[in-house]
Amino acid sequence: MNEKETPNERRERLRQSELEKNPTGSLNDGLNRASNGSLPDVTGGMGWKGTGILIVVLFFGYIVYKMIW
Repeated sequence: MNEKETPNERRERLRQSELEKNPTGSLNDGLNRASNGSLPDVTGGMGWKGTGILIVVLFFGYIVYKMIW
């Protein structure tokens, strides 16, 4: 650990290490954050794979919606 590390840098380092240890937990955090936060909070918590899955699900949901109505 660097002695000149700021509290923000330390917090971010700890957050990144937690994301590496528990990727499904970060997906859950991202989905739960949607009820209290903004879209960047949701996608930031899920990572790039979760964001891609969310986009694909929304896209196919829209297609199914248009086919039914």
